[in-house]
Amino acid sequence: MSLIRYEPFNILNQFQRELSRLGAWNSHDELGDDNSDVSVSHWRPAVDIKEEDNRFVIFADLPGVDPQQIELTMEDGVLAIKGQRVDEKEEEREGFKRVERVRGTFYRRFSLPDTADSENIHAHGKDGVLEISVPKQEKLKPRKIAVSH
Repeated sequence: MSLIRYEPFNILNQFQRELSRLGAWNSHDELGDDNSDVSVSHWRPAVDIKEEDNRFVIFADLPGVDPQQIELTMEDGVLAIKGQRVDEKEEEREGFKRVERVRGTFYRRFSLPDTADSENIHAHGKDGVLEISVPKQEKLKPRKIAVSH
């Protein structure tokens, strides 16, 4: 007797992913849309975002992705993470009972608040998790401007 894992919503999740891939479905995170469902993406890595007193920290799950192959860019207040997970060797798909590990390109974008210091962002990859540290900068204090006559 063999055990079969039953996941009642698996077919609905698969249908939603296929509609997203075709551009017929708008995927939204619980934290809001990050506008990263672009046609060049094959998958979306899971991300946690944490706010600390002096920085924001983004943790992206990227198992199987070489940290040297990850591209981070910052433009107009938007942080973008781009990369690709590839197979090292060609694997024959026949004989597989289940294939869940997604391969291909990914692309995620995040709008950062005005308090983010975009000049001092640091990233570190370890054990399949990319940690991006975005320091906060002090808010500019209002200043009084003299009006000349």
